[in-house]
Amino acid sequence: MAPLARGLALCGLLPLAACGGGGGWNGPVQCAPYARSVTGLRLSGAAAGWWRQSAGTYAHTRVPAPGEVLVFRSTGRLPDGHVSVVRQVRGARAILVDQANWVPGRVDHGVPVVDVSRANDWSAVRVWWQPVHSMGKSVYPTYGFISRDLPDRPSPDA
Repeated sequence: MAPLARGLALCGLLPLAACGGGGGWNGPVQCAPYARSVTGLRLSGAAAGWWRQSAGTYAHTRVPAPGEVLVFRSTGRLPDGHVSVVRQVRGARAILVDQANWVPGRVDHGVPVVDVSRANDWSAVRVWWQPVHSMGKSVYPTYGFISRDLPDRPSPDA
């Protein structure tokens, strides 16, 4: 394969690669800074690191609610992970999200995301892919949702 063709093929495979907030692969529009600005969560760095970073500071849940952040795990296609902000819950296995850089360099609102996990726990999702006007074929693993609520803490009397 010629170097130019190989480079173009690589570009097609990595459109979601930069969600770390550093303004890398697709310029300054990145998922992590966008989610931070919309939610006020005080988290930084790569999107996939938000789950561990938020432990003990914010509540974690497997049930979506508006304003919560869905955290995608790091994968070959998403080396930095991805974060989306829940806009609306449409059912037990369907939500709409607002997110940046799913379509490279764009902020999109009301994007459908469906839970395709076997346990109905939002650990695996498919995301609407605007360029083809349908749900994407790829399944993405997720950690769950970060809420601005304080985490459950044992009472001092327990």
